[in-house]
Amino acid sequence: MEKTAVITGAGSGVGAAVARALAQEGWRVALLGRRRELLEQVAATVPGSLVLPCDIGDAKAVETMGVQVLAQFGSVEVLVNAAGTNVPQRSLEVLSLTDYHDVMNVNLNGAYYCTQAFLPQMRARGSGTIVNIVSEAGKAASPKAGPSYVISKFGMAGLTQAINAEERPHGIRACSIFPGDIDTPILQKRPAPPDATARARMMQPEDIAACVLLAINLPQRAVIEDLLVRPL
Repeated sequence: MEKTAVITGAGSGVGAAVARALAQEGWRVALLGRRRELLEQVAATVPGSLVLPCDIGDAKAVETMGVQVLAQFGSVEVLVNAAGTNVPQRSLEVLSLTDYHDVMNVNLNGAYYCTQAFLPQMRARGSGTIVNIVSEAGKAASPKAGPSYVISKFGMAGLTQAINAEERPHGIRACSIFPGDIDTPILQKRPAPPDATARARMMQPEDIAACVLLAINLPQRAVIEDLLVRPL
């Protein structure tokens, strides 16, 4: 297996934790995110990483990024779609159309665009693993998450199922990870951000990174299709 991986949302939270965990196992990693300064901070702890600022909700930008990554790496064995966002004004009563599209573009469209950027070379090689960081909101709706987030996360779960349904004969597998509450920067976008006491009871990004490594390091003959993980 080629030990090369692309991680979206790599500037913080789960994406950054996954990048560090893979680097510790000898993977070469491409770090994707909107803000170069955050990516550079992560890159300082991820030897040999490739920093690529990219708005993954922009299909053309993702196409360009895919060409750049493959030019540098030759091939990509693993894609981790960890980018995610939400908005404070998130209920059906107050959700604006602009905010709805912003959430969908990052959470769902971006995951789809990145998947399509790397699937052809995975298909040609006959191997590849795609891990989608979904959310327990992709299992059941809740007022806490809001409809745009819920819809996008149900869509990510559907993307995982579609990859497994169509690409299994080509040696490609996909895993949806459905985490409960994680102490990450996205919490600041809640209408009422949790306090330090509430955050202390949550999972840490490194916990989800361990789940990602489980999915990746599983023998190629097997696939974890869905993994639901919650705080104790």
